[in-house]
Order: sequence, then C-alpha cells, then structure tokens
Amino acid sequence: MSENGRIVLAVPTNGAGGLDGERSGHFGRCDCFTIVEIENGTIVDTRVVDNPPHMDGGCLRPVNLLKGEGVNALVVGGIGGRPLAGFNDVGITVYFDTTIPQVGAVAEKVAAGEVGVIDPSFVCGGH
Repeated sequence: MSENGRIVLAVPTNGAGGLDGERSGHFGRCDCFTIVEIENGTIVDTRVVDNPPHMDGGCLRPVNLLKGEGVNALVVGGIGGRPLAGFNDVGITVYFDTTIPQVGAVAEKVAAGEVGVIDPSFVCGGH
C-alpha cells in the first residue's frame, strides 16, 4: 500500500471494463484496464483505460501506460518476466491472484490486504 493509504490499482479486464467486469487471465492480452482508486481500504473511484495492441511498444507498453495513469498497483493472474521487472522498476506493486474472476471482488480483496505480491517464480515464459 502507498504511504498515504491510497492505492491506484489496475485490473486487466475483458470486455468493456468496470467493477462488474471479468478479469483477464493475462494482462498483456486484456481488452482494457479497470483502474480502481482505493483510499484507506475503500473503493472511491473507477475508470477504464484501453489496452493498446501488444505489438505497439512490446511488453513494456502497458508498464508505461499504467505508470502514466498514476497506477501504483496491479493484480494479475499471469505476467511475463520482462513486464514484471518493468513494473517493479517504476514502483508499481504487482499482486497475484488466479481465483477471483470479477474486477470489483479482486479489488476489494486487494484493498483489504488479502492478495499477496507475486512471487517472481510465477512468471509466464516467452516474455
């Protein structure tokens, strides 16, 4: 969590996005990112940012996109080693969950401190 109790969480999302949306299993292939702003454990705002095609800037394109959106946390069900290192380099904490299918539900679990930070051994190959 950030020092001021504020988390700006990106959740890779299939379809149109939003709290009722379905999480994408792999951030690089999601349709969009639902950005969830959390203050002191409470969701206070959401917005949706389109995910550009994977080829535009390669694996680090989403790193720069989300950093530019003020994101300081990301929750994934899969990620490659290069983008994980990129997120770590720009100060975005990457959480790992493969069990919660809905954007709002996983955001609530992150807000409550119930989702762990990804172990680097969980990265996907080929990135």
